Parts: sequence; structure tokens; C-alpha cells
Amino acid sequence: MTAILPSWTAPEMPGIGLLNEKPLHASLKKWYALPGDRFEVPVDGFVVDIVRGDLLLEIQTANVSAMKSKLTQLLGSHPIRLIYPIAREKWIVRLPQGIPRGPNRRKSPKRGRLEDLFREMVSIPELLSDGHLSLEVLMIREEETRRYDGKRNWRRKGWVTEQRRLIDVVDRRMFETSTDWLAFVPEGMESFTTRDLSEASGIGMDLAQKMAYVLRKMNLIEQIGKRGRAHLYRIPGTAAF
Repeated sequence: MTAILPSWTAPEMPGIGLLNEKPLHASLKKWYALPGDRFEVPVDGFVVDIVRGDLLLEIQTANVSAMKSKLTQLLGSHPIRLIYPIAREKWIVRLPQGIPRGPNRRKSPKRGRLEDLFREMVSIPELLSDGHLSLEVLMIREEETRRYDGKRNWRRKGWVTEQRRLIDVVDRRMFETSTDWLAFVPEGMESFTTRDLSEASGIGMDLAQKMAYVLRKMNLIEQIGKRGRAHLYRIPGTAAF
């Protein structure tokens, strides 16, 4: 797929809080910027990534739950767009462990998909219903650099992420209305379980359960009973059976 390129080159962005900014966050901010944008702007006691007229834009590359309080307070008086990247393609670079050789670079077999956004949105489902909040997902290609630390991260056998770097943006998707979110419910399902969502969408049960949880908290689907042990859902206003 052809990369979606920015229409202009963003200027350098002096401001507050850039000292510890991660490469992926900085690159996405430059990619997303438009002429007239302001960067790292103090707003109501918080520092906002980008201010575009009346709109506040916040880029969060991971751990969306960490900004729940910030979003909650700012949404009281400002429209906000949350920008969240998902790695459709990832290259992993492992730095050498004390041996004089070059880093090892390989393509990860895992491919991110749009539904992965629910892994993070489970922490803010109520906020997603706020008419002042929109979400834009950027599907990206990225490079992740890892270094070995035998005392940490047993799940990766001691390898920890050093940094993430943007290669390019390949697609983008905006979520502003209930119709945008209901597109995740496969057509023709008058009632469904998370197993139905999993099979129809080609995703794992864990992710399907997160999807159902978020959509239910947003009042876009409702629980109407059970099918066996599984909760049964429907979109309000559709036939139950």
C-alpha cells in the first residue's frame, strides 16, 4: 500500500516537555502537523501536543489509561482529538550484547489491525461517548529497537524496548459518530455473542470481549440475555432474535 505522506514539512517544535519525548511520538507529531498549528501548549494546567484553532490534539502511542484524567478534565471545555497509532508492520532491531557486531534486524510476523484499538480503549469507554472527543487511528510501519537486560522483561527473555521509530503512515481512520463505531459489528447480526464477533471478524476471543465491553459502555450495543453461558448482545432497536 502506498504510504500516506504529509502535505508539508513541519517546522521545528520548540516547547515544553520535549526533553523526554520518544522518537515515535515526535515523528507522529511532525507528520500530523499543519500550518498554523501550535505545539506543546499549556491548556488548563496541562500541556497539549498540538493546538489547531479550538481543537486540542493529543498523540498517545501506548497506555491510553495514563491520560484518562487529563482527557476527562479537558473535555469539560474543549473538543479533543485523540490520535493513536497501530503498527500494521513492525521491524525489530536487536542491539548486540557486548559483541562487536552489527544489530540484528528482522520483520515481525505479527501484523496489527484496526480492531487492536480496543486493547487500549477499554480504559476510556465512557469518554468515547463524549461528543467533544474524536479518535483517529493511524496504521503505521514502525521500527522497534530492543536491547538485552537479563534482569528485566522475562516475557521477552530479557529483551526490552529501547525506542520505537516511525517508518511511514499507510492508512488512517476517524471515529466521530456511533456509525463509525458500529462498523465493527458485522452486518446481518441481529443478536450476537463475543464468539460470533470473534469468528465474523477473525479476531481472538480476548479482543472480541474487549470490543463488546467498549461498545456496551458506549451504549451502542445492549445485553439482552444469554445464549448458553455467553452473553447475548444486539444493537438497540434491532430485533432480538
